Amino acid sequence: MTEAAVATTMPAASADYDTSAANLQKLADKLDRLLRIRTLAIGMKLYEDAADMDRIPGLRRPTEGLRFTTCQMVTQSRMAGFTLGITVDNPMPNGNCGGIIGLNVPGERYLSGEHMHGVWFENLEASRQHQAQMARVPAGRYSALVVAPIRAARLDPPDIVLFYATPAQTILFVNGLQWKRYRRYDMTITGESACSDSWGRALKTRETSISIPCYAERRYGGVADDEMLLAMPPDEFARGIEGLEGLAKAGLRYPIPPYGAHADPSLGMAKSYPSRAPKAQ
Repeated sequence: MTEAAVATTMPAASADYDTSAANLQKLADKLDRLLRIRTLAIGMKLYEDAADMDRIPGLRRPTEGLRFTTCQMVTQSRMAGFTLGITVDNPMPNGNCGGIIGLNVPGERYLSGEHMHGVWFENLEASRQHQAQMARVPAGRYSALVVAPIRAARLDPPDIVLFYATPAQTILFVNGLQWKRYRRYDMTITGESACSDSWGRALKTRETSISIPCYAERRYGGVADDEMLLAMPPDEFARGIEGLEGLAKAGLRYPIPPYGAHADPSLGMAKSYPSRAPKAQ
């Protein structure tokens, strides 16, 4: 089976969760309450026909003639609350920003490794392998992409939901995903071009993707030093919120209160694991 066939045969959304825009809006409010993330959770949706994108209420388009990185677009949505739409004319031409989301095939200068050779990689082969192993939505099917805050309920539903979080918030959300149905979640690390690990991988595979944002995301997208990024299909977002609520009822909440490095942990653990309570003398 070809890469394009694999990438476009997406797993169906779980019927166990309501992934309508109206319900995702409620879940975004719960995320803010349960994890206190700094910026908005946003949705991302690909369109085969750009005319469908243009019908979204409140849609903004980049200034004509100016180019932006995808991480800048994401930041405008998560920080300023914008609903933004792009076509292949808006990211850097023939580059990875559009290539990762399937709007274009990266040019040979990128794919050969020449573009990053001597910058991120000492030799051309390492640079070429970086491009070859990157997760991308195959080009040819989609012509536009929109990002919008989940609270705006303008994408019904989005293809993926994503939000930035600290490491502590990230692990608690993963714990939430595992609350009712356990599975191990793996991270991938592309290095530079880490958007391939987050929204690129999530859009391609429709699986939860966790990433460490790269240098470019931090320089151009304004990502903070302590932020990680989670991207997932809407049903996984709903699953994670359900799990966070379950964990909260068990007393496991954010922020995580530090117990202290010099105190006997059995006293604290006894609250969660009564069988470990210290025995009376």
